[in-house]
Amino acid sequence: MKNYTYMANRQRKYMLYFLALSVVGWGFTDYESVFLGLILGQVVGFYNLFILQKKIDTVGEKAATNQTAKSFGTLSRFAGAALVVVIVMRFPEYFHLIAAVIGLMTPYMVIMIDFIFHHKETTTTKRGE
Repeated sequence: MKNYTYMANRQRKYMLYFLALSVVGWGFTDYESVFLGLILGQVVGFYNLFILQKKIDTVGEKAATNQTAKSFGTLSRFAGAALVVVIVMRFPEYFHLIAAVIGLMTPYMVIMIDFIFHHKETTTTKRGE
């Protein structure tokens, strides 16, 4: 379980880096609506990532003690995504829709990139060994 905690903390850290880059982009470029859409999507995506990691942790603990566990909170994550779309549709002059959807997908990209780099670190062996 210790490895999972390190992985979850790493992914949260990467999400905060992406969020900081988006804030810098919003502050220093002319593409304010694009970066505001990214920020909105990334904030809700970060929240969804946090919920997913907590649910996975809970399911893992329940499985270790042979108890049944609830779902992974899919409905709450879908509701967060729907909230982003409602906000973007209500205020299209401030938020860019495509950027908000990309921001919502950022945690999943972070998970995949983190897996690739971590998998590369743990399985580096020479041929024939």
